[in-house]
Amino acid sequence: MAKQTTAKSQQTKATTNDVPVKVISINRQAYHDYYVEQTVEAGISLVGTEIKSIRDGKVNLRGSYAIARDSELWLENAHIAIYEHGNRYNHDPMRSRKLLLHRREINQLLNKVATKGMTLVPLKLYLKGGRAKIELGLCRGKKLYDKREAIAERDAKREIERAVRKG
Repeated sequence: MAKQTTAKSQQTKATTNDVPVKVISINRQAYHDYYVEQTVEAGISLVGTEIKSIRDGKVNLRGSYAIARDSELWLENAHIAIYEHGNRYNHDPMRSRKLLLHRREINQLLNKVATKGMTLVPLKLYLKGGRAKIELGLCRGKKLYDKREAIAERDAKREIERAVRKG
């Protein structure tokens, strides 16, 4: 009986994620331009100077997106700055980067993108356990009037909070 309890305690230790997460970049423009329906965590295939530049926080996700090529997902238009201490083997800042997902996850995302007219947009780039991860959002575009409504709601919420604080 004692063996079973130790096995259960080891399982619970293995399932809890106490891995530190350090957020490097957030794509705020994506939250303004799109409704986020679902999020997925994906790994990124990088070269040595890219991960060093990411650790320095020199990343811009604005205007980037994920696209399917040969049943693989690729990150396009993401700018990872040139590593300043790199040598002649430094990377191209705007190159396409392969996203690492299971085949089943890729197929599910591609089906949703194809049928519902959605797009895959990177929302966050972070380091998790020393590895660069990207949070992809399955997004639907906002119309101009939707953006205006969101801004009006945000302003109203801000006014209410100010009134509550003043008493």
